[in-house]
Amino acid sequence: MNSITSTDNRLQEIINKVETGERLSKEDGVYLYNSNDLLTIGQLADKVNVRKNNNHVYFIQNMTLYFTNVCEAECAFCNFKKKQGDKGAYTVSGEEMIEYVEKNYNPNVREFHITGGHNPNVPFDYYVDCIKKLKEHYPNVSIKAHTAAEIEFFSRISGLNYNDVLKTLMDAGLDTLTGGGAEILSERYRKKMGVGKATTQQWLEIQSTAHGLGLRTHATMLYGSIETTEERIEHMIQLRELQDKTNGFYVFIPLAMQPKSAKLGIKRRNSAFEDLKTLAISRLMLDNFQHIKAYFINIGTQLTQVALTFGASDVHGTLLEERISHAAGALSPAGLTRDELIHLVKGADRVPIERDTFYNEIQRW
Repeated sequence: MNSITSTDNRLQEIINKVETGERLSKEDGVYLYNSNDLLTIGQLADKVNVRKNNNHVYFIQNMTLYFTNVCEAECAFCNFKKKQGDKGAYTVSGEEMIEYVEKNYNPNVREFHITGGHNPNVPFDYYVDCIKKLKEHYPNVSIKAHTAAEIEFFSRISGLNYNDVLKTLMDAGLDTLTGGGAEILSERYRKKMGVGKATTQQWLEIQSTAHGLGLRTHATMLYGSIETTEERIEHMIQLRELQDKTNGFYVFIPLAMQPKSAKLGIKRRNSAFEDLKTLAISRLMLDNFQHIKAYFINIGTQLTQVALTFGASDVHGTLLEERISHAAGALSPAGLTRDELIHLVKGADRVPIERDTFYNEIQRW
């Protein structure tokens, strides 16, 4: 690629840093957020992404599974959670989940993506048994389950430390942690938004513990509410510093806040401009992450396609029936077929690569 230039001297300094492989600072990241030169930022992020991943874009054939929506936490942004006894509250057994999977399963599914509530009405053994049942019936399907915040919750209800909670789940069949529960890694934000679960330091400690056990994981950032641009950049830097130490993250997933709940005071969705800028800045700040994911559930399929030239190298997966973002007002499809994902990627003049959970290539299209 040719060198990128800007008439903005400060932006040109950042461009020079990126092109020579120098790490961006917090001040650089904040400046990028305050810049309106989206195309230059996107072009720079695309250059970094192509350097890392050529023109390849990854996806997986997976199924989302939800064992329970009962949750003790009171996060202000969540519309998925229920209290025990509420209308619509559910907690399914491992056997019931197997019945659901059998009705929707196809032999190309390579991953079960499990998320859910922090349900204090069942013991830790319930969660272990659910994973064990899935692994017994589908031994060739990877299990991506539980956030670091859920691991902190399991530690409290079981009396086990983080290491032993993780080892117990791994023995049952856990292959990787999901990236949720991070929200914004700022205690000001977590207090203001009522994030009634793991603190910033607990979330990072659990990720580090998982990586030390050989369990590679995912990381997210839920943006678009009350956080400052400085907090977004600090969030990325904390992830970057942990990745320097462990190299344990597969991918970073920026998640756009969905605005359904009136009590949040969030009147409108993020703009497409803001979503693309966040994806591009993520690619530039997280120089030690291999992949940045454009999550079509939150930003829609068309913007996801555009994001493939703004630094994203992953479009997630087929999903089947996403519930959490849709409970909060997401307007996107609840899932896509493999053919739809291939069409989306090819439409951006990129090469679709079907992968497994661990980013091993299955098939190139």
